[in-house]
Amino acid sequence: MPLARRVARLAVCSAVVLVTASACAPEPEKKASGNATTAASCAPGELATVASGKLTVGTDKPAYAPWFEDDDPANGKGFESAVAYAVAKQLGYDKGQVVWQTVPFNSSFAPGAKKFDFDINQVSISDQRKKAVAFSSGYYDVRQAVVALKTSKAAKAKSVADLKDVKLGAQVGTTSLDFVNDLVKPTQKPSVYQKNDFAKSALKNGQVDAIVVDLPTAFYITGAEVTDAEVVGQFENTTGTPERFGLVLDKESALTSCVSGAVDKLRDNGTLASLEKKWLSEAVDAPVLK
Repeated sequence: MPLARRVARLAVCSAVVLVTASACAPEPEKKASGNATTAASCAPGELATVASGKLTVGTDKPAYAPWFEDDDPANGKGFESAVAYAVAKQLGYDKGQVVWQTVPFNSSFAPGAKKFDFDINQVSISDQRKKAVAFSSGYYDVRQAVVALKTSKAAKAKSVADLKDVKLGAQVGTTSLDFVNDLVKPTQKPSVYQKNDFAKSALKNGQVDAIVVDLPTAFYITGAEVTDAEVVGQFENTTGTPERFGLVLDKESALTSCVSGAVDKLRDNGTLASLEKKWLSEAVDAPVLK
């Protein structure tokens, strides 16, 4: 082959190789940006929220004390209302930019797209729930407790075994119900209720011997709502990992790391501990049922 033609052919081949290599080369910057949240995108005003310039927060209705007060999440009173506004402030949103949305408890962590930026409603972080939604880091370590009428046989329980033959109740979809089914394993099928209000009514009317709720709620029930009931005790943490409440986000939310970062800062600077002391201080220790 003549030298001129050979040089021209090599030039074309080289160009093809360069184009091909360029087209097939990895693009780390694009891959890194993807759905991942960068530090810059957590800056105030740059969050990809449901409503531009607003932070939409979900919770159930009624909004129970001591997590909320007067069934009004927007008033900033109650532990979870205060936490929500503290997180919002960390993210760069003042109180007037927070929009509350009613979200039934079970709907908050059900599969499907969400219409809130995060939900706060005593939702425990679990691997099962993580299949459908994302969670922030935990903002509260919780124990489950037993509430019984003072005249009930359940009120005399000193251990988990003592609860096996009593009629228990709990809200559907909760870790409270999981403790009943998986730890107590009662001989009678537990009564399951859509809301804690219904469980409390059943307790008051004697339809169940006891109900299982989280410890702060247990103390509130006995102190303000069903005054002839008492906190029998709390369940022991047998897993070594505490049960924690987390903020719920859409499975694909780009805000998850931003929201987790805000929660972490509130924990590190003592805000969460301060809010817990202010709003949950009456939830004192209860006997441990082993």
